[in-house]
Amino acid sequence: MAAPLALALYAVFILAAGAAVWLRPVRALYLFVVGLAVHNAVGAALYGAGVHGAALTAIEAWKEILLGVALLRVALEALHARRLPFTPGIVDALALAFALVVLVYGVIPQSALGGHAGHKAVLLGLKHDLIPVGAYFLGRSLTLGRAELRRLGWTIAGAAAAVAAFGLVEVYAVPIGLWRSSSVPDYFNKQLGYDYHGTGKLPENFVYNTGSESHFLRRLVSVFLSPLATSYMLVVALLLSVALNGRRRLLAALAVVSFAGLLWTFSRASVAALVVGLCLFALVRRRAWPLAAVVAAAALGVGFAHVFTSIAPEGHWTKADLAYQRKRARQHPGASGQPLSLNESSLHSHWENLKHGLHTDVHHPQGYGVGNAGQTASRTNVPLEAGESNYTEIAAETGLVGGLLWIAWGLALLVALVLAARFSVFAAALAAAFAAILALAIQTDVIGDPWVAYCVWALAGALVAVRTRAFPEGSRTSGPAAVSSGS
Repeated sequence: MAAPLALALYAVFILAAGAAVWLRPVRALYLFVVGLAVHNAVGAALYGAGVHGAALTAIEAWKEILLGVALLRVALEALHARRLPFTPGIVDALALAFALVVLVYGVIPQSALGGHAGHKAVLLGLKHDLIPVGAYFLGRSLTLGRAELRRLGWTIAGAAAAVAAFGLVEVYAVPIGLWRSSSVPDYFNKQLGYDYHGTGKLPENFVYNTGSESHFLRRLVSVFLSPLATSYMLVVALLLSVALNGRRRLLAALAVVSFAGLLWTFSRASVAALVVGLCLFALVRRRAWPLAAVVAAAALGVGFAHVFTSIAPEGHWTKADLAYQRKRARQHPGASGQPLSLNESSLHSHWENLKHGLHTDVHHPQGYGVGNAGQTASRTNVPLEAGESNYTEIAAETGLVGGLLWIAWGLALLVALVLAARFSVFAAALAAAFAAILALAIQTDVIGDPWVAYCVWALAGALVAVRTRAFPEGSRTSGPAAVSSGS
């Protein structure tokens, strides 16, 4: 009974949301900002309510449907007007070239490349790799003026602070036992296909393993059900906040809550990425105050890493957890529980996976085909050829050609945003956020987080061609001086 009712309510939602996006495609961005933040939490709740399998998969496809509706609307408008909504440039050419390579590798027989991905893995891999391209071209097709950018910025800042606030309460108020007995482990395992071995079959990064057999430390996971996905949103929100003006006290309060949430996710890489973004913002805007923010963020990040073990809420391993942990310890001796040690298990794992991925890419330059790396391979029981880095994963799937195109597109997009930053503080802030995301992608599958893939790439596309002095904070369509992203 739960599935038919959920599908009926979903049909109403998707029709209403689709109509709203059809009338004004930019509304898709607002729905992505808020909806993708709660996507996993809603999915787990529906799974717990008895909505499983194909029914839940259909409901969770809302994001792809709305992206498709928005792209169809702008495409039909372009056909009607007999012109593109933007002037093509080198960034657009690189995006299309990358998408073409992904599609080609999606249809090449796996046997010809040495891959083992089945049809499901290939389809999931195509979605994983192409969503940023679709989101980018949606953003390129939109005309975002000063007021729209401000509304989007405040929406992101407010949503991020709400996510952080909820997580700060949850991490202390919700016992780990409730998470173990919730629908979350089965949702990730039975619905999404992940084989996690964290406490109670939760994702491993739900907690921080200090190496103690008596306890572990809780990390903020919030409605993303992931400390990493939460931290990515908070980093982007904090960097975009520097472009907002007015209501300074409210903005400061939101930023403080978001930064506190970022610290409690205990994602040291995300704090480092925030520092990278602030440095770039200071450079492109030629301002001194962001350097003070760089020093403060770095100092607070390092200081918090030292005190986290004393103030974080604790949880205790189950007997099954301890058996698995002891087995892992025998397989990987010498791991440290010190958060800033190079031998700390998480940092060591990222480094080893990066080295393995680079070795794979160099020694198998033709690639294994779409679906043989990262989250896609993990979910579909395909031998994992590369993981935990978007750069090595994409090269492992689409060969060095695809990997180099992905890098070239990302760097060209970053350069275009930096050039646009001369005329728009919002473009400068987004350049900083995009640089932070590219840095994170070195050691994690950052586009595997739908919030990043949809929201960051769409905003990047929207701001990639801001070049007008007459309208310093407006969009590329505000005046006749707009120049293409490739010129």
